[in-house]
Amino acid sequence: VVAGCYEQVLFGFSVPYRESWTVVPDFTHHAHSASLSAVAVNNRYVVTGSRDETIQIYDMKKKIEHGALLQHNGTITCLEFYGTAHLLSGAEDGLICIWNTKRWECLKSIRAHKGHVTSLSIHPSGKLALSVGTDKTLRTWNLVEGRSAFIKNLKQNAHIIKWSPDGERYVTVITNKVDVYKLDTASITGTIRTEKRISSLRFITDSILAIAGDDEIIRFYSCDSQKCLCEFKAHENRIKDIYSFEREGQRVIVTASSDGYIKMWNLDLNKIKDVPSLLCEVNTKARLTCLAVWLDQASEMEENSGQVAASSQANEDEKSLIVRKKKVCWTDKSDKAAKRKRKITLEKQKLEAPLQKKRKKQNSS
Repeated sequence: VVAGCYEQVLFGFSVPYRESWTVVPDFTHHAHSASLSAVAVNNRYVVTGSRDETIQIYDMKKKIEHGALLQHNGTITCLEFYGTAHLLSGAEDGLICIWNTKRWECLKSIRAHKGHVTSLSIHPSGKLALSVGTDKTLRTWNLVEGRSAFIKNLKQNAHIIKWSPDGERYVTVITNKVDVYKLDTASITGTIRTEKRISSLRFITDSILAIAGDDEIIRFYSCDSQKCLCEFKAHENRIKDIYSFEREGQRVIVTASSDGYIKMWNLDLNKIKDVPSLLCEVNTKARLTCLAVWLDQASEMEENSGQVAASSQANEDEKSLIVRKKKVCWTDKSDKAAKRKRKITLEKQKLEAPLQKKRKKQNSS
């Protein structure tokens, strides 16, 4: 478990889930020169964003700092990995940057919003991304071509946007209101309202949302009926972030709060109306702001093999599309220019070849 806080520190805790659920302190790193605002993980790296306008990279396999990304001019507001090869970052400068995680170079910098970028989310296929900003717009991005595909005007500024795991729907959060959209119609199918401002939201399944706000309570809602399925007091202060993962059929919810505690809960989806049981907790004694869970390679491989076994031919077709997309998209304009240049020089050589033969004949005669 990795968590950032106002005190500029990144915490790392190991939780060996095969044994008893005990939290073991792993590292405490003074990550930035200002408070941490975002954290994201893939199978190897942890990246953190901050109010100091930098993104720091940590190699979790080697347990070392890997460097910093300095493309943005403003607080980093959102970070999200797509697979092992790409990272998207959004900031208060209105930019969304697409990063190659092999060489850590910025492949594309998109002027996404006139105001701040407040949140972004990548579609499970990797072909689309959604973003919201302080210019009261929701924008759809075609990642294959790296351009804007659709702009929707909102009545107020949204501060969270999230795709469902199956990519069939997405949700936006405006203060204390969650609007549920269907992908095929791009229209609102339902609205969920809470008493307090919503600070974090996570899809537990394709149709169940975990919502936390500026209070101590976590609520589970159905996207279909917009009804509250369960609610329980999780912390002593407002909850800042929720994370969710599944291991060996066990659904685990991780929460971080301003009270300094990180807690892990066991959620039984068959008994969704029952309050989740507390697995373990740790007090960081810091005002936490963001949270993520890095899963070790062995468990990643287990999960992937399970997914591959369960995947259908449709998924295989989608994978081939993604592979093809990666060859076309996410490339730099300079790469395209170089290819064009290469093509021109080859054509030039073909054109000059007969002339050179003619000159050789003349010289020899």
